[in-house]
Parts: sequence; C-alpha cells; structure tokens
Amino acid sequence: MTGMKFSQTCDRDRRVGGYGLHVAAAIVALAAASGAAQAQECQVKLGAMGPMSGGAAAWGLALRQGVEFVAAQANADGGVQVGDRKCRVSVMSYDSKYSAEGAASAANSMASDNIKLIIGPVGSPEATGAKPVAQRNGQITFNSSYAKDAIGPETPLAFHQLAGPAQWAPKIVAAAKQKFGIKSVVVVAPNDQGGTDVASVNAKAYEADGIRTKQEYYQRGTTNFAPLVTRIMNENPDAVDTASSPPADGATMVKQLLEAGYGGVFGRLGGPGTLEIIKAAGGVKELKNFYWLELVPTEDEKIVALQKDFKTVMKADAPNNTLLYTAAAAARMVLKAVTAAGTADDAPAVAKALHNLEPVDPYLGKGTWKGKAAFGIQQELVFPVGLGLIVDGKSLGVTAVDLADSK
Repeated sequence: MTGMKFSQTCDRDRRVGGYGLHVAAAIVALAAASGAAQAQECQVKLGAMGPMSGGAAAWGLALRQGVEFVAAQANADGGVQVGDRKCRVSVMSYDSKYSAEGAASAANSMASDNIKLIIGPVGSPEATGAKPVAQRNGQITFNSSYAKDAIGPETPLAFHQLAGPAQWAPKIVAAAKQKFGIKSVVVVAPNDQGGTDVASVNAKAYEADGIRTKQEYYQRGTTNFAPLVTRIMNENPDAVDTASSPPADGATMVKQLLEAGYGGVFGRLGGPGTLEIIKAAGGVKELKNFYWLELVPTEDEKIVALQKDFKTVMKADAPNNTLLYTAAAAARMVLKAVTAAGTADDAPAVAKALHNLEPVDPYLGKGTWKGKAAFGIQQELVFPVGLGLIVDGKSLGVTAVDLADSK
C-alpha cells in the first residue's frame, strides 16, 4: 500500500511537474514572442527622395542605393542603437520627379508614413519644394542642390549632403589656372536656377583669380548650340566651363566647339557628365585638355573599397554616379545622430545631435561642417572632393582636394 501510495504520488508529481514545465515553456515562448514583437516594432525609417524616373533618374537612383547600402550594413551589424534597444533600419524611396511639386508631395507622403529622416532631394527645384514642407512636418532633409538657398536659417531641419560651389570652386579654379595658364574663360549654363546659381559662383571664383570671365546662358532643352558656339569662337577664350549644364548638353557643346576648330581647354565644374564629354569628343586624346570636378576623389583606395563592399553587401555593382557616396555618408551621419539622440522620431533632437557630431566616414575620411558663410547656417556636410585632369591628350587621373580650410 505504501509503495502504491508513493507511486501514485510520484505519478501525480510528475504530472504536476510536467504541467509546470509546460507552463514554464509557454512563458518562455510568450517572452520570446514578446521580444520578437518588440524587435519588430523597433524600426528606424529612412526616406530616400529624388528623381527615380525621367532624365535625372540616375541621380535619384544612386542616392537611393547609397541609403540602402548603409541600411544593409547597419542591419548586418545587428541594427542601430536607439536608447536601450537595437533597431532595424528600413528605407522607403519616393520619386520627387525633379520638380518642386514632386518633392513637396514626396515630403507629405513620407510624413504620412511617419518618416522623419530624409536623405535627399537632389536638384534645386526639388529642394525648393521640399524644404518648407519638411520643416512644417518636422522632417530632416539632406539635399544635394547647388542652389544658393539650398539650406538656410529659416529651415533649420534642412541639411546639405555635399560641398557646394562656394566650397570647391576657388580651389579647383586655382588648380586649373596653374596647370593650363588660363587667362580668360566663358562659363556656360542653362538660364534657370539650376544653371545660374552654379555658373555665377564659378564666374566669381575665376574673376577672383584674375581670369577674365564671361557668362553665357541658354534655354534648357536647347538642342541647337550653333549660335552659342559662334559667340564662343568669336570670344576665343582660353577655357570653356560647361558648369552645371546637363551631361548631354555639355557633350554636344564640346563636340560642336571642337568641330568648329576650338583648341582651348574645357572645364566641367558643376555636375556629372565627364564620361559623356570624353565620348562626344572622340576620346581623351581628341579632347586634349580638360579639368573637372568629382564629388569625391574617385580613385582613392577607400572609395574603391566602398565599391567592393557595396557589391558584397548588395549583390550588385555600385552605380556609376558619385551621388552614391555623398548620400551614403549623409545616411551614416543620420544613423549616428539617431543613436546620440536616442530617438528616430524627434527630428529637432536628431538635428541637434548632428551638430555635435564630427563628420567622419569610413570611406570619405574626415570631413567638416560648413555653410555659415555661404548659407548662413553651419549645416553643410563637406568631405574632400576630386579634381580630374586630362593634359595634352593624356589622363592624369583624379586627385583629392581637401576643403577643410574653405569657407
């Protein structure tokens, strides 16, 4: 009897113990599910705004890929620290169509999706449309516009993701003058804000260096540059700077000038388009003498390393557009600021944290905050740029230009 009672008691205890184990397992499962739910809820949203369609799509797509690359790197490292939690980074892109209306609409759409941190937009029309709307919505933006009012004190949540003409024009012009002995130049650009804001700053830099300067403007969309080419040939300057003319326009102008017998130096200080110009000229040898700006020193070993890392992480080649690098650097700075501020939802707090962070990037190196002199606000993210040279028909490559002491 005693043994039977003992056996029954043990059976009962085992049943109770088993029940207890099931309860404990259930509690652990619930805790795990709760933790997973919390991890899922913990998310840092980045917006990528730029032209994703149309003629300027290459810029917007490169920007988006730069942001996605940084997000993928952060997630592979366990996420971004926000307070006492590690949060996953997600990226949502919006096509701002290279227009003020498109950018304003994109900013509002992002606000509806609770996105407070935006890398972009790209061009001047987009920056004009996005800035006031994003400011009202409490959203940080990092545009790449070359407009004279790309950022300003009236929109303290608007940042500039790269060095503008006021930073690099004096140094690039001085280097070009020294290399080619330039004494006169014609600066050519479209007659809208995207053209005049860059060309006028370039012209000021040439004049400040003692170079006789003339500005020529044309209607954006022009396909016949014969009258412009005739005026330039009559002027016969030592150099022609196509500034921020669209790549196709710059290429056409250079081709027609060469066909007309122009034998001077060509410059490209204001935007991408170098490859198009070299191709239109018939090659490096035919172009002969050329100087141009690169947003980053493209031949630096760290830039080359980014291209390799991009392919490893994204399983695709990096886009052939230097906006990739500046967008990635801006996104990386924003994530650092999120960690410093302890929030991804309070844009003013993240903006304040950005001001207190030293610009350092694993690929672009050490940078500085600039903008006070040019824009009235110290919110321009400046890293070294690149100077490309072709001299006497031979490519000398791209060298780094440090802008730490620029104004």
